[in-house]
Amino acid sequence: MKKTLSIFLISILVIGTLFAQAASETAGKETIAFKDSAGRTVEIPASIDKVAPSGAVATMFLAAFAPERMCTVSGRPSSSQLEYLPSELAKLPETGQMYGSKATLNLEELLSSGAELVIDLGDYKKGIEEDLDALQAQIGIPVIFIESNLENMASAFRTLGKILSMEERGEALGAFVDETMAMAKENREKIKDDEVLSVMYTTGVDGLGTNAKGSTQAQVLEIVGAENAIVVEKLSNKGGGNQINLETAMSADPDCIIFSDDSIATEVATLPGWKEMSAIRNGKYCVVPSSPYNWLGNPPSMNMVIGVWWLGNLLYPEYYSYSMVERIREIYSLLWNYDMTQEEAKAMLSVAKFKN
Repeated sequence: MKKTLSIFLISILVIGTLFAQAASETAGKETIAFKDSAGRTVEIPASIDKVAPSGAVATMFLAAFAPERMCTVSGRPSSSQLEYLPSELAKLPETGQMYGSKATLNLEELLSSGAELVIDLGDYKKGIEEDLDALQAQIGIPVIFIESNLENMASAFRTLGKILSMEERGEALGAFVDETMAMAKENREKIKDDEVLSVMYTTGVDGLGTNAKGSTQAQVLEIVGAENAIVVEKLSNKGGGNQINLETAMSADPDCIIFSDDSIATEVATLPGWKEMSAIRNGKYCVVPSSPYNWLGNPPSMNMVIGVWWLGNLLYPEYYSYSMVERIREIYSLLWNYDMTQEEAKAMLSVAKFKN
């Protein structure tokens, strides 16, 4: 018990010292008042060199926007993700999810990282103001929220550009999102009522976790002009979506099915129930690409912009008419500064095509 108490006291002393160091590093720095997407006014440094993401979505955004400014990650990227992301991210300390019901904040790592600002990006959630105020009081570092769903993503990139003094980068990514959304709107309006396809977007090994109509994870479907085949009473916006049974999927009988990787997609044509569904019989099913992140969501971030180009072209190639190979190469270069070859792009897209 004495040993445990000693370790606890040492931890308290270390964290207290780190708090003092963090306070001394920011003291005297020029600040500006920033009004975030939750309506909070926060004093942030006028010049920012070190940024910490609040969680997974913020890590994804910042890894694309300004990896050189990141001083922590929420979780270390996998080896497959690091094929496309800056290798330096693997060396950064992990600080976990900083708030919410699944908070795993590593306070010591955060305080020792020299972070001048914590940025939370994602969807607005009720109560986020109180959560971020509490986090800011706990860590002694300014915390801001920038709403970044597809509707607000262009603005989010431009806002990041302003606060990080990277306006050119912010404008480049903001303009790309604007181009994407305008392209989708123009092509969506060309689709005739009798051409609209119903789509089931599944998750999980058994393919019965579904991102139902109205979910954040499935918003790309509606943006490109598809009808979500799965409608539920109590919608879940979690990564796995709503769990349904095979009878419900068969009853919906979608025109197309999008599976996640590590699922039953490779064997679904031989499975009872599944093989009777129109999409499977007609070969209108495939796997959504997931490198470095799932193109449709999980979590929903700037990866959804890639999904708009891919899913539109997959479902309605007569309207979304362009070379996905070249488009993917351009997008990976813009987002992650990754020089993808044509062969790599073709390989990535090979599993992302319908069987027929």
